[in-house]
Parts: sequence; C-alpha cells; structure tokens
Amino acid sequence: MSKKPLIGITGDYRAEQKEAQALSWFYTGYYDSVTDAGGIPVMIPPLADDDDLKQFLEQLDGLVLSGCTLDLDPIRLGFEKHPASRAMPLRREDFDRRICTMAMEKKMPILAIGSGMQMMNVISGGTLHQHVIEDVAGAMYHRDAVESNLRHIINIVPGTRVDKMYGPGEIRVNSQHHMAVNYISKMFVVSATAPDGVIEAIEVPDEDWFCVGVQWHPQNHSASALDMQVFENFLTACEEPEPQILQMPVRKAA
Repeated sequence: MSKKPLIGITGDYRAEQKEAQALSWFYTGYYDSVTDAGGIPVMIPPLADDDDLKQFLEQLDGLVLSGCTLDLDPIRLGFEKHPASRAMPLRREDFDRRICTMAMEKKMPILAIGSGMQMMNVISGGTLHQHVIEDVAGAMYHRDAVESNLRHIINIVPGTRVDKMYGPGEIRVNSQHHMAVNYISKMFVVSATAPDGVIEAIEVPDEDWFCVGVQWHPQNHSASALDMQVFENFLTACEEPEPQILQMPVRKAA
C-alpha cells in the first residue's frame, strides 16, 4: 500500500491583543478537502527560524497557501492605503512570503488560494489591484459585504491545467475578494479570468511542476462539487511515482 502525500497548509494568525493571547487557526475546509482528495494534511505554524522551516518543508509532498479574510499590506506594496483595505498581521504576511519563496525555489507542488495566489504573484515580481471595483474599468462586484455566497462565471483559457480540471461548460465560482492580480509575473500564465477581465487563476506553464493559484475558494462551504477537482488534481501531482520494478532477464539453461 502506497503512502498518502503529506500536504502542508498555512494557517491564519492573530497577534496578542489587550485581553487575548496570540492565536493561530486553520479553516476546516482546507484540511477536509486535502483529506477527501487522498492526502494527509499537516498544519504549519508561522515558524520564525528559516532552518526550521526548511526542515519542515523537506517532510512535505505539497503545499497549500491558504487565503485570508484580510489583505496583503497595501503600504508594503507601494499603495496609499485604501479605506477598504485591512492588512493581515505582520507575522502572518512575513511567514507567507518566506514559505512561498522557499517552496517555489524547491519547485514543490503548490496550490495557492485567494490571497495565497496574490502572494505568489507578488513574490515572483507581479503586482496587484488594491481595490478592483475602482481600479478596473467596468468591474463587476467580486465581494459582497452582506452576501457571502456571491458567485460569478469564469472564462477558462483552453489547454491550461485549470481547463483540464474543470473541462467544458459554464463554470461559476465563489467570489469574496477586493484585491486581485494586476500585472502577472513573467513566470506565470493566466488560466482563467472573470467576464470583466479580472484575473481569476494563474499557473506555471511547466507540465512537470504543479504550481497553480486560484482566486476563488474551492475549500469553502460555498464551493461546488466540481471545485473538488482542484484538490484532486493537486494531490495527483503530489503523489510519488510508483517504483519501477525491473524485470531481470531469465537465462536459459545451457
């Protein structure tokens, strides 16, 4: 019986507050989706030491860069902070930057979700829109403060990994973001867009390296059954190939 892949999952973090200790947590949808797709989830705390983090990554077969309800720090990205932006804690963003960089240098299988996709693009030299509804002409709503089950159509680029995941037909995904990829890093290609042109998925155009980012949340309760194929394809890429059994030539008796 072959071993199941070990899949690391980054978590959320809240710094210590006046009447509350520092806290890390992981949304159930991430580890349930990894388990349902055939992997064993491994929760990754925001380790401070690079050597510890490298050792941790050596044990893993793949990495899920999870999303966040908060944003990458707009000041750090060179923006004047928009009123709609709420920066994630510094410890979380710093850790996500470090683990994303290390995993990409190792060419680990990576599935980046939501702000995880945005992070992956930024780390690789790309840029972001800080507030889509104002930055993109004719933008549709990608986030609703009241309706958590907002969904919209995506247009998938033929021949990409995302195309192979979802197949033909109209695809609708959940949407709950106000930042988005603007200029895409040179190491990625666009694999899906919204009808207004906002980039919804990116991937490395290398058949031997699964490195995919999706702006929607296939692990969320508002995802469709079809979204599970994102995790299934990711887990397939994380599986070690079966060892080849060499057939020794049989010598005939003299």
